[in-house]
Amino acid sequence: MAPVITPVIDLNADLGEGFGRWTLTDDEALLSVVTSANVACGFHAGDPSIMRRVCELAAGRGVRIGAQVSYRDLAGFGRRAMDVPPRELADEVAYQIGALEVFARAAGSAVSYVKPHGALYNRTVYDAGQAGAVVAGVLLAAGPGGLPVLGLPGSLLLAAAGEAGLPAVPEAFADRAYTAVGTLVPRGEPGAVLNDADAVVARAVGMAAEGVVTAADGTAVPVGARSLCLHGDTPGAADLALRVREALGAAGVRVEAFA
Repeated sequence: MAPVITPVIDLNADLGEGFGRWTLTDDEALLSVVTSANVACGFHAGDPSIMRRVCELAAGRGVRIGAQVSYRDLAGFGRRAMDVPPRELADEVAYQIGALEVFARAAGSAVSYVKPHGALYNRTVYDAGQAGAVVAGVLLAAGPGGLPVLGLPGSLLLAAAGEAGLPAVPEAFADRAYTAVGTLVPRGEPGAVLNDADAVVARAVGMAAEGVVTAADGTAVPVGARSLCLHGDTPGAADLALRVREALGAAGVRVEAFA
């Protein structure tokens, strides 16, 4: 009889997405649920005090700290398309990682991985130049050993990371609609973000336990993900994240950080 293989999934969430007196994410509540924290590094959200506080909270709970790097776009929350020269983008990625590393180390932890945010994340799915620049920035900040990189399965970002010898970690999104080819439906299109909590929970379990998600057109799309993203800027995000984690446990999926 073949051995039973227990599915394993990491839960990551975008945290620290405030600025000054403005707050967006319920960082403390989410950090009691997730295993990896994508911390905004100041380019799309976040500031030094927020970065320090989130790193301290994450370290105290044993949650892995990840640098969520972005285009320099505070006004647009990093979700506007930009054309940044590759060398400049690599420098900006390294800058963001380095800034977060200071606060992670001060909290007794370290930056464990890198994940692009918003428009940069989507651009690196198909743009080899921008994908390579992100990887170059990771190498510039972390040295030859590098850091794991989170990205969409089949993206040029993960391909570039693998070619550079960096761990390439595929992730899935329980609250986002997918196209038939496995990419995310653009946020500007109707139905791009799922707001039905029951549907999000069911999709999360399907992705983790079965490795599949139903696309917007009804197509079954394979998603061999090691990490599952739970957006922290949606209403009731912390309660939804807790429901997802409980449902994964009930389905026999082990929740465990990848890094």
